Amino acid sequence: MSSATTISTHVLDTSLGMPAANIGVTLSRVGERGVATPISTNVTNADGRVGAMAPSDGIVERGSYELRFDVAAYFAATSRNSFYTTVCINFEVSGEPQHYHVPLLLSPFGYSTYRGS
Repeated sequence: MSSATTISTHVLDTSLGMPAANIGVTLSRVGERGVATPISTNVTNADGRVGAMAPSDGIVERGSYELRFDVAAYFAATSRNSFYTTVCINFEVSGEPQHYHVPLLLSPFGYSTYRGS
């Protein structure tokens, strides 16, 4: 088992059957009052992945987090209309060090997610 908690994501465009490259992704810590404070930003690579997202100190603490995906820019860049402008996935990190992989399956008019490995 790893000695640190890590967070990664992977975006697949199910309407094309391909990875979704160049999607902006922001990881935020969600406070007690529901306010999301950004702690890391990245862009999906050619394989639709962001391998590691963490605060600048590299420590992911127990608590609530949000991954925010800028899908409007992605669909605009691929000359397609989309119902969604952003997709936000909120999840809980437990106190025990482990890997959290949060995939996004995306199409212009729907999306789904799950806890990956």
